[in-house]
Amino acid sequence: MRLPPLVSAVFQRRLNRFAGQALVDGRPVLVHIPNSGRLREMLQAGRRCWLATRDGRGRKTAYDLALVDVGHALASADARLPSRLLTEAVEEGRVGPFRGWRVHGREVSFGDSRLDLLLERSGRLCWVEVKSVTLVEGGIGLFPDAPSARGQRHMGALVQAVRRGHRAAVVFVVQRPDATAFAPHDRADPAFGRAFRLALTEGVEAYAYTCRVGLDEVLLADPLPVLPFYPGGRGDGG
Repeated sequence: MRLPPLVSAVFQRRLNRFAGQALVDGRPVLVHIPNSGRLREMLQAGRRCWLATRDGRGRKTAYDLALVDVGHALASADARLPSRLLTEAVEEGRVGPFRGWRVHGREVSFGDSRLDLLLERSGRLCWVEVKSVTLVEGGIGLFPDAPSARGQRHMGALVQAVRRGHRAAVVFVVQRPDATAFAPHDRADPAFGRAFRLALTEGVEAYAYTCRVGLDEVLLADPLPVLPFYPGGRGDGG
């Protein structure tokens, strides 16, 4: 996915869940943070970052936070991007598990949830939820980085889809290139870990991918092993 022209900046501080302050040419500017995660490993004072210029009626900020230099690689901070990246890759036939499937709908309601993608092939449906991952510890991409009731609910919806005879999958998109595997982050949200592992036993498929991140483009890249537990700590073991 091509990125718009980006503005180089230096991150200063997070003001609230969706707002931060950065320096552009030494001038402080208000920045929209399109990610509700904690992002503590990314949003550190002094980190170089890149902003996308935005305009529009009703906006309080002129910029969106797009990329952050995490020291040895670039990482995408935009939690809206993974669904678009997967859609693009599926349509181009670059995702092995979904090759031959077409995108039938996006942000489609299922029960009391809204799932990111609905795929179709020969009349069969596949419901897909896409999760943005920005936290990497010891080479392991971890989700979530804070309690996620919404994530737990999505796992339940995917289980219901399988029980109704559909195919269902969760795809974790690690928005940086430095992960070697993925695992649920039980220390941050043991309830999500339990819901995730239950979903696997019910037939929900799980996949994870890294991203190739550059100043002009972000692409879905390499598949990762999906681990049922984080090797650095099994949380409550649920």
